[in-house]
Amino acid sequence: MRKWRIATPLVFGCAGMLFWSSANSSDGTDLRPGRNDDLASLVRSESKQYQQLEDRAAELNRDVDRLTGLVQDRSVRTERRKAERLAGPAGFGHVQGSGLRVVLSDSPSEVRETSDENINLLIVHQQDIQAVVNAMWRSGARAITVQGQRLVSTTGIKCAGNSVELQGIPYPQPFVIEAVGDPDVLEAGIDGDPYLSYYRSQAADPSIAIGWEMDQSERVVAPAYSGLRALEYATALDPEDS
Repeated sequence: MRKWRIATPLVFGCAGMLFWSSANSSDGTDLRPGRNDDLASLVRSESKQYQQLEDRAAELNRDVDRLTGLVQDRSVRTERRKAERLAGPAGFGHVQGSGLRVVLSDSPSEVRETSDENINLLIVHQQDIQAVVNAMWRSGARAITVQGQRLVSTTGIKCAGNSVELQGIPYPQPFVIEAVGDPDVLEAGIDGDPYLSYYRSQAADPSIAIGWEMDQSERVVAPAYSGLRALEYATALDPEDS
């Protein structure tokens, strides 16, 4: 009995330490979350979290702009004017005008079910979208959007399963790419791109029939970029520090 009287407090003490350690490590989260087999729910959850972060970032950016505007230092005002002039080209200003609209989509389901072609030829890949975007930039586009999202220098286009992820949010096909600029010049740039010529030949092949649409538009709207500004840059090392 004496052994039990000594051992029992020790057991409870160890258990208490384990509970404390688990709570401290989890920081309020589940250390062993259950599997999430519902991809749609996962996408919605991730998108919601990203939107909350984006809204918070936008609120903080407004606070920074407001507080910066109250600073009367001459050098600060000068740098602020420089930043305002660069806001448009950097994608932080609203742009609209005539332009071009391209829509890429997977092959129709009936083609995918019966075609003997490689399945990779029947679906849109990130390099297909990137090829359209690059051709538009080379042709003098003033602003470009994909799925309505403004592209900036930090935007990455990458595959995420059967969707494409832009700025942390996955989007399903069809993929709508719009550019503000001279419609004729933009269209000529796409017509002359070798990669897109090959893609369009596959679109015309009934055994592949990958989706392709291109139309000029009198009014294309490219809203200002409002996402997170995760900017990184490199600086030269001082030779004395190396």
